Amino acid sequence: MSKARVIVLSVVHQGLTKAEAARKFDVSWQWVHTLVTRYETGGLDALEPRSRRPHASSTSTPEHVRTRIIALRQQLTTDGLDAGPVTIAWHLDQEHLPVPSTSTIRRILHTAGLITPEPKKRPKSSYLRFEAHQPNETWQSDFTHWPLADGTDVEILNWLDDHSRMLLSCTAHDRVTGPDVVSTFTATTNTHGLPASTLTDNGTVYTARFTGGKNAFEYLLAALGIQQKNGHPYHPQTQGKIERFHQTLKRWLASQPPAATIAELQTQLDQFRVIYNERRPHRALDRLTPAQAYAATIKAHPNPNTLSAHYRVRFDTVDRFGKLTLRRAGNLHHLGIGHNHAGTAVLILVDETSATVTHLDTGEILSIHHIEPDRKYWRDQTKEPGRWPGSS
Repeated sequence: MSKARVIVLSVVHQGLTKAEAARKFDVSWQWVHTLVTRYETGGLDALEPRSRRPHASSTSTPEHVRTRIIALRQQLTTDGLDAGPVTIAWHLDQEHLPVPSTSTIRRILHTAGLITPEPKKRPKSSYLRFEAHQPNETWQSDFTHWPLADGTDVEILNWLDDHSRMLLSCTAHDRVTGPDVVSTFTATTNTHGLPASTLTDNGTVYTARFTGGKNAFEYLLAALGIQQKNGHPYHPQTQGKIERFHQTLKRWLASQPPAATIAELQTQLDQFRVIYNERRPHRALDRLTPAQAYAATIKAHPNPNTLSAHYRVRFDTVDRFGKLTLRRAGNLHHLGIGHNHAGTAVLILVDETSATVTHLDTGEILSIHHIEPDRKYWRDQTKEPGRWPGSS
Protein backbone atom coordinates (compact mmCIF):
# COMPACT_ATOMS: atom_id res chain seq x y z
CA MET A 1 0.00 0.00 0.00
CA SER A 2 1.29 3.42 -0.92
CA LYS A 3 2.33 5.95 1.73
CA ALA A 4 -0.46 8.33 0.59
CA ARG A 5 -3.11 5.69 1.28
CA VAL A 6 -1.66 4.90 4.75
CA ILE A 7 -1.74 8.61 5.66
CA VAL A 8 -5.35 9.02 4.57
CA LEU A 9 -6.55 5.83 6.31
CA SER A 10 -4.84 6.89 9.53
CA VAL A 11 -6.86 10.13 9.48
CA VAL A 12 -10.16 8.75 8.23
CA HIS A 13 -10.31 5.39 10.11
CA GLN A 14 -7.85 5.70 13.01
CA GLY A 15 -8.98 9.16 14.08
CA LEU A 16 -5.61 10.97 13.85
CA THR A 17 -5.78 14.67 13.27
CA LYS A 18 -4.10 16.03 10.19
CA ALA A 19 -1.37 17.61 12.33
CA GLU A 20 -0.74 14.29 14.15
CA ALA A 21 -0.60 12.40 10.86
CA ALA A 22 1.86 14.98 9.47
CA ARG A 23 4.21 14.55 12.46
CA LYS A 24 3.90 10.75 12.41
CA PHE A 25 4.72 10.37 8.71
CA ASP A 26 7.13 13.33 8.49
CA VAL A 27 5.19 15.29 5.89
CA SER A 28 3.62 18.73 5.87
CA TRP A 29 0.13 19.41 7.19
CA GLN A 30 -0.76 20.87 3.76
CA TRP A 31 0.11 17.60 2.04
CA VAL A 32 -2.05 15.61 4.47
CA HIS A 33 -4.91 18.03 3.83
CA THR A 34 -4.48 17.64 0.04
CA LEU A 35 -4.55 13.84 0.26
CA VAL A 36 -7.68 13.81 2.43
CA THR A 37 -9.44 16.22 0.07
CA ARG A 38 -8.57 14.01 -2.93
CA TYR A 39 -9.90 10.95 -1.08
CA GLU A 40 -13.16 12.66 -0.22
CA THR A 41 -13.58 13.67 -3.88
CA GLY A 42 -12.45 10.58 -5.78
CA GLY A 43 -11.77 7.76 -3.35
CA LEU A 44 -8.54 5.82 -2.97
CA ASP A 45 -7.83 5.91 -6.74
CA ALA A 46 -7.51 9.67 -6.53
CA LEU A 47 -4.44 9.24 -4.33
CA GLU A 48 -2.29 7.81 -7.15
CA PRO A 49 0.59 10.06 -8.35
CA ARG A 50 -0.46 12.64 -10.93
CA SER A 51 1.47 13.82 -14.00
CA ARG A 52 3.13 17.19 -13.62
CA ARG A 53 2.76 17.82 -17.35
CA PRO A 54 0.89 21.11 -18.00
CA HIS A 55 -2.66 20.85 -19.30
CA ALA A 56 -1.75 23.04 -22.30
CA SER A 57 1.48 23.95 -24.09
CA SER A 58 2.14 27.31 -25.72
CA THR A 59 4.44 25.59 -28.24
CA SER A 60 2.04 22.85 -29.37
CA THR A 61 0.75 22.84 -32.95
CA PRO A 62 -2.65 24.59 -33.17
CA GLU A 63 -5.54 22.26 -33.85
CA HIS A 64 -6.54 23.99 -37.11
CA VAL A 65 -2.98 23.48 -38.40
CA ARG A 66 -3.06 19.79 -37.46
CA THR A 67 -6.36 19.42 -39.28
CA ARG A 68 -4.94 21.14 -42.38
CA ILE A 69 -1.82 18.95 -42.35
CA ILE A 70 -3.96 15.81 -42.38
CA ALA A 71 -6.24 17.24 -45.11
CA LEU A 72 -3.24 18.18 -47.29
CA ARG A 73 -1.79 14.69 -46.91
CA GLN A 74 -5.04 13.12 -48.07
CA GLN A 75 -5.62 15.63 -50.87
CA LEU A 76 -2.09 15.42 -52.33
CA THR A 77 -2.09 11.62 -52.14
CA THR A 78 -5.44 11.47 -53.95
CA ASP A 79 -4.09 13.82 -56.64
CA GLY A 80 -1.08 11.56 -57.18
CA LEU A 81 1.38 14.22 -55.98
CA ASP A 82 4.16 14.11 -53.42
CA ALA A 83 2.64 14.35 -49.94
CA GLY A 84 5.74 14.27 -47.73
CA PRO A 85 6.39 16.62 -44.80
CA VAL A 86 8.51 19.01 -46.91
CA THR A 87 5.75 19.41 -49.49
CA ILE A 88 3.08 19.84 -46.82
CA ALA A 89 5.20 22.51 -45.12
CA TRP A 90 5.48 24.36 -48.46
CA HIS A 91 1.71 24.33 -48.92
CA LEU A 92 1.15 25.60 -45.35
CA ASP A 93 3.51 28.48 -46.06
CA GLN A 94 1.69 29.27 -49.33
CA GLU A 95 -1.57 29.40 -47.35
CA HIS A 96 0.03 31.72 -44.74
CA LEU A 97 -0.46 29.19 -41.93
CA PRO A 98 2.05 28.46 -39.14
CA VAL A 99 4.62 25.98 -40.44
CA PRO A 100 5.81 23.37 -37.90
CA SER A 101 9.10 21.55 -38.38
CA THR A 102 9.09 18.63 -40.80
CA SER A 103 9.64 16.26 -37.87
CA THR A 104 6.51 17.64 -36.18
CA ILE A 105 4.51 17.21 -39.39
CA ARG A 106 5.78 13.65 -39.64
CA ARG A 107 4.69 12.93 -36.04
CA ILE A 108 1.22 14.35 -36.73
CA LEU A 109 0.86 12.16 -39.82
CA HIS A 110 2.13 9.13 -37.93
CA THR A 111 -0.33 9.70 -35.06
CA ALA A 112 -3.15 9.99 -37.61
CA GLY A 113 -2.14 6.64 -39.13
CA LEU A 114 -1.23 8.21 -42.48
CA ILE A 115 2.34 6.91 -42.70
CA THR A 116 2.97 3.36 -43.87
CA PRO A 117 6.20 1.92 -42.42
CA GLU A 118 8.74 1.12 -45.13
CA PRO A 119 11.79 -1.17 -45.10
CA LYS A 120 14.96 0.55 -44.03
CA LYS A 121 16.32 2.46 -47.01
CA ARG A 122 19.87 3.02 -48.11
CA PRO A 123 21.22 6.13 -46.29
CA LYS A 124 21.25 9.28 -48.40
CA SER A 125 24.88 9.89 -47.47
CA SER A 126 25.85 6.82 -49.49
CA TYR A 127 24.65 8.35 -52.77
CA LEU A 128 26.92 10.40 -55.03
CA ARG A 129 24.64 13.09 -56.42
CA PHE A 130 25.60 14.91 -59.60
CA GLU A 131 23.90 18.17 -60.48
CA ALA A 132 24.51 20.80 -63.12
CA HIS A 133 25.47 24.19 -61.68
CA GLN A 134 23.33 26.27 -64.06
CA PRO A 135 20.02 25.96 -65.90
CA ASN A 136 20.53 24.78 -69.51
CA GLU A 137 23.91 23.33 -68.58
CA THR A 138 22.52 19.83 -69.17
CA TRP A 139 19.16 18.61 -70.42
CA GLN A 140 18.20 15.03 -69.64
CA SER A 141 15.85 13.16 -71.96
CA ASP A 142 14.15 9.78 -71.97
CA PHE A 143 10.77 8.28 -72.75
CA THR A 144 8.48 5.96 -70.83
CA HIS A 145 5.37 3.88 -71.58
CA TRP A 146 1.76 4.52 -70.56
CA PRO A 147 -1.50 2.75 -71.52
CA LEU A 148 -4.60 4.45 -72.93
CA ALA A 149 -8.04 3.51 -71.62
CA ASP A 150 -8.32 0.59 -74.08
CA GLY A 151 -4.88 -0.73 -73.15
CA THR A 152 -3.06 0.69 -76.19
CA ASP A 153 0.56 1.35 -75.28
CA VAL A 154 1.89 4.83 -76.03
CA GLU A 155 5.21 6.49 -75.24
CA ILE A 156 5.83 9.77 -73.43
CA LEU A 157 8.97 11.71 -74.37
CA ASN A 158 10.40 14.14 -71.79
CA TRP A 159 13.08 16.82 -71.64
CA LEU A 160 14.19 17.79 -68.10
CA ASP A 161 16.64 20.48 -67.02
CA ASP A 162 19.26 18.82 -64.80
CA HIS A 163 19.93 21.82 -62.53
CA SER A 164 16.36 22.92 -61.75
CA ARG A 165 14.37 19.74 -62.57
CA MET A 166 12.25 22.00 -64.80
CA LEU A 167 10.08 19.90 -67.11
CA LEU A 168 10.81 21.58 -70.42
CA SER A 169 8.80 19.30 -72.69
CA CYS A 170 6.41 16.38 -72.17
CA THR A 171 4.78 14.88 -75.27
CA ALA A 172 2.82 11.71 -76.10
CA HIS A 173 3.52 9.59 -79.19
CA ASP A 174 2.40 6.31 -80.74
CA ARG A 175 6.08 5.40 -80.73
CA VAL A 176 9.01 7.72 -80.10
CA THR A 177 11.16 8.01 -83.22
CA GLY A 178 14.31 9.88 -84.18
CA PRO A 179 12.27 12.64 -85.86
CA ASP A 180 10.23 13.04 -82.63
CA VAL A 181 13.44 13.56 -80.65
CA VAL A 182 14.69 16.17 -83.12
CA SER A 183 11.37 18.01 -83.42
CA THR A 184 10.68 18.18 -79.65
CA PHE A 185 14.28 19.23 -79.00
CA THR A 186 14.18 22.06 -81.55
CA ALA A 187 10.75 23.20 -80.31
CA THR A 188 12.10 23.27 -76.74
CA THR A 189 15.20 25.25 -77.75
CA ASN A 190 12.96 27.81 -79.43
CA THR A 191 11.28 28.38 -76.04
CA HIS A 192 14.16 27.98 -73.58
CA GLY A 193 17.32 28.55 -75.62
CA LEU A 194 20.09 26.10 -76.48
CA PRO A 195 21.55 23.85 -73.75
CA ALA A 196 25.28 23.42 -73.32
CA SER A 197 24.89 19.63 -73.28
CA THR A 198 22.39 16.78 -73.32
CA LEU A 199 22.35 13.55 -71.31
CA THR A 200 20.47 10.51 -72.57
CA ASP A 201 20.73 6.75 -72.66
CA ASN A 202 22.04 4.87 -75.70
CA GLY A 203 18.70 4.36 -77.43
CA THR A 204 18.85 4.51 -81.21
CA VAL A 205 16.64 7.62 -81.23
CA TYR A 206 19.45 9.44 -79.44
CA THR A 207 22.64 7.91 -80.82
CA ALA A 208 23.89 5.65 -83.59
CA ARG A 209 27.40 5.35 -82.18
CA PHE A 210 27.17 1.58 -81.76
CA THR A 211 26.49 1.21 -85.47
CA GLY A 212 29.47 3.34 -86.45
CA GLY A 213 27.55 6.41 -87.61
CA LYS A 214 25.53 9.42 -86.51
CA ASN A 215 21.80 9.97 -86.50
CA ALA A 216 19.97 13.23 -87.15
CA PHE A 217 19.95 14.21 -83.47
CA GLU A 218 23.70 13.71 -83.12
CA TYR A 219 24.39 15.70 -86.26
CA LEU A 220 22.14 18.53 -85.08
CA LEU A 221 23.90 18.73 -81.70
CA ALA A 222 27.32 18.78 -83.36
CA ALA A 223 26.25 21.54 -85.74
CA LEU A 224 24.98 23.66 -82.83
CA GLY A 225 28.06 23.14 -80.65
CA ILE A 226 26.11 21.18 -78.02
CA GLN A 227 27.99 18.47 -76.14
CA GLN A 228 26.27 15.10 -76.22
CA LYS A 229 26.63 12.83 -73.20
CA ASN A 230 25.34 9.26 -73.03
CA GLY A 231 25.06 7.06 -69.97
CA HIS A 232 26.91 3.78 -69.62
CA PRO A 233 24.95 0.85 -71.05
CA TYR A 234 22.83 -0.98 -68.44
CA HIS A 235 23.45 1.79 -65.89
CA PRO A 236 20.22 3.86 -65.66
CA GLN A 237 21.45 5.59 -62.49
CA THR A 238 23.34 8.02 -64.75
CA GLN A 239 19.96 9.43 -65.81
CA GLY A 240 18.66 9.13 -62.25
CA LYS A 241 16.75 12.43 -62.19
CA ILE A 242 14.57 11.64 -65.19
CA GLU A 243 14.13 8.02 -64.08
CA ARG A 244 12.83 9.32 -60.75
CA PHE A 245 10.71 11.88 -62.58
CA HIS A 246 8.95 9.10 -64.46
CA GLN A 247 7.75 7.69 -61.12
CA THR A 248 6.24 11.06 -60.20
CA LEU A 249 4.60 11.40 -63.61
CA LYS A 250 3.07 7.92 -63.54
CA ARG A 251 1.79 8.33 -59.98
CA TRP A 252 -0.05 11.49 -61.07
CA LEU A 253 -1.41 9.93 -64.26
CA ALA A 254 -2.70 6.95 -62.27
CA SER A 255 -4.90 9.33 -60.25
CA GLN A 256 -6.48 10.81 -63.41
CA PRO A 257 -9.31 9.37 -65.56
CA PRO A 258 -7.73 7.07 -68.19
CA ALA A 259 -7.21 8.96 -71.46
CA ALA A 260 -9.03 7.47 -74.43
CA THR A 261 -6.78 9.05 -77.07
CA ILE A 262 -3.28 10.45 -77.42
CA ALA A 263 -4.81 13.93 -77.69
CA GLU A 264 -6.56 13.48 -74.32
CA LEU A 265 -3.34 12.17 -72.79
CA GLN A 266 -1.46 15.20 -74.14
CA THR A 267 -4.00 17.49 -72.45
CA GLN A 268 -3.31 15.71 -69.15
CA LEU A 269 0.45 16.01 -69.70
CA ASP A 270 0.15 19.74 -70.36
CA GLN A 271 -1.78 20.12 -67.10
CA PHE A 272 0.80 18.04 -65.23
CA ARG A 273 3.69 20.15 -66.58
CA VAL A 274 2.16 23.29 -65.03
CA ILE A 275 1.57 21.52 -61.70
CA TYR A 276 5.04 19.99 -61.63
CA ASN A 277 6.88 23.18 -62.58
CA GLU A 278 4.89 25.82 -60.72
CA ARG A 279 2.74 24.31 -57.95
CA ARG A 280 4.97 21.67 -56.42
CA PRO A 281 8.14 22.28 -54.38
CA HIS A 282 11.09 19.98 -54.92
CA ARG A 283 12.84 18.65 -51.83
CA ALA A 284 16.21 18.77 -53.60
CA LEU A 285 15.69 22.47 -54.38
CA ASP A 286 15.21 23.71 -50.80
CA ARG A 287 11.43 24.05 -51.25
CA LEU A 288 11.70 26.00 -54.52
CA THR A 289 9.55 24.95 -57.43
CA PRO A 290 11.43 23.90 -60.60
CA ALA A 291 10.23 27.05 -62.36
CA GLN A 292 11.63 29.22 -59.54
CA ALA A 293 14.95 27.36 -59.58
CA TYR A 294 15.18 27.61 -63.38
CA ALA A 295 14.63 31.39 -63.30
CA ALA A 296 16.91 32.06 -60.32
CA THR A 297 20.28 31.52 -62.02
CA ILE A 298 21.92 32.72 -65.22
CA LYS A 299 21.58 30.20 -68.06
CA ALA A 300 24.42 28.19 -69.55
CA HIS A 301 25.08 28.21 -73.31
CA PRO A 302 26.86 25.99 -75.84
CA ASN A 303 30.51 26.53 -76.66
CA PRO A 304 30.55 29.91 -78.46
CA ASN A 305 33.49 28.83 -80.61
CA THR A 306 31.42 26.17 -82.38
CA LEU A 307 27.95 27.70 -82.30
CA SER A 308 26.53 29.14 -85.51
CA ALA A 309 25.21 32.65 -85.02
CA HIS A 310 22.07 31.85 -87.05
CA TYR A 311 20.56 28.51 -87.91
CA ARG A 312 17.28 27.09 -89.09
CA VAL A 313 15.99 23.54 -88.92
CA ARG A 314 13.47 22.18 -91.39
CA PHE A 315 11.90 18.76 -91.98
CA ASP A 316 11.02 17.72 -95.50
CA THR A 317 10.75 14.79 -97.91
CA VAL A 318 12.75 14.49 -101.13
CA ASP A 319 10.34 14.66 -104.08
CA ARG A 320 10.07 12.05 -106.84
CA PHE A 321 12.63 13.94 -108.91
CA GLY A 322 15.23 13.75 -106.13
CA LYS A 323 14.95 17.43 -105.24
CA LEU A 324 14.05 19.70 -102.33
CA THR A 325 12.79 23.28 -102.34
CA LEU A 326 14.00 25.81 -99.77
CA ARG A 327 12.85 29.39 -99.29
CA ARG A 328 15.48 31.92 -98.23
CA ALA A 329 15.06 35.72 -98.03
CA GLY A 330 11.78 35.44 -99.93
CA ASN A 331 13.28 33.45 -102.83
CA LEU A 332 12.83 29.79 -103.70
CA HIS A 333 15.92 27.68 -104.22
CA HIS A 334 16.16 24.07 -105.39
CA LEU A 335 18.49 21.49 -103.89
CA GLY A 336 19.47 18.40 -105.85
CA ILE A 337 19.67 15.35 -103.60
CA GLY A 338 19.47 12.48 -106.09
CA HIS A 339 16.83 10.24 -107.63
CA ASN A 340 17.94 7.36 -105.40
CA HIS A 341 16.75 9.35 -102.36
CA ALA A 342 13.26 10.12 -103.70
CA GLY A 343 10.68 9.83 -100.90
CA THR A 344 13.32 10.03 -98.15
CA ALA A 345 12.45 12.01 -95.00
CA VAL A 346 15.24 14.49 -94.28
CA LEU A 347 16.36 17.18 -91.88
CA ILE A 348 17.78 20.36 -93.39
CA LEU A 349 20.08 22.45 -91.21
CA VAL A 350 20.67 25.92 -92.66
CA ASP A 351 23.30 28.28 -91.26
CA GLU A 352 24.95 31.42 -92.67
CA THR A 353 26.91 29.65 -95.41
CA SER A 354 25.40 26.25 -96.18
CA ALA A 355 22.37 23.98 -96.15
CA THR A 356 23.14 20.45 -94.99
CA VAL A 357 20.68 17.65 -95.69
CA THR A 358 20.72 14.51 -93.51
CA HIS A 359 18.67 11.32 -93.56
CA LEU A 360 16.14 11.78 -90.75
CA ASP A 361 16.29 8.17 -89.55
CA THR A 362 19.95 7.28 -89.99
CA GLY A 363 21.60 10.71 -89.71
CA GLU A 364 23.61 10.08 -92.89
CA ILE A 365 24.67 13.30 -94.63
CA LEU A 366 23.03 13.18 -98.05
CA SER A 367 24.23 16.51 -99.43
CA ILE A 368 25.82 19.86 -98.54
CA HIS A 369 24.83 22.95 -100.49
CA HIS A 370 26.75 26.24 -100.39
CA ILE A 371 24.35 29.16 -100.12
CA GLU A 372 24.37 31.22 -103.33
CA PRO A 373 21.61 33.85 -103.02
CA ASP A 374 21.73 34.76 -106.73
CA ARG A 375 21.41 31.20 -108.00
CA LYS A 376 18.13 29.33 -108.29
CA TYR A 377 19.71 25.87 -108.10
CA TRP A 378 22.15 24.95 -105.34
CA ARG A 379 24.18 21.93 -106.32
CA ASP A 380 25.57 19.37 -103.91
CA GLN A 381 29.14 20.43 -103.11
CA THR A 382 30.10 16.84 -102.30
CA LYS A 383 29.30 15.65 -105.86
CA GLU A 384 31.26 16.05 -109.04
CA PRO A 385 31.07 19.70 -110.28
CA GLY A 386 28.79 20.35 -113.18
CA ARG A 387 26.57 17.30 -112.61
CA TRP A 388 23.09 17.33 -111.08
CA PRO A 389 22.80 14.57 -108.46
CA GLY A 390 21.22 11.47 -109.89
CA SER A 391 21.70 12.54 -113.51
CA SER A 392 23.40 10.26 -116.03
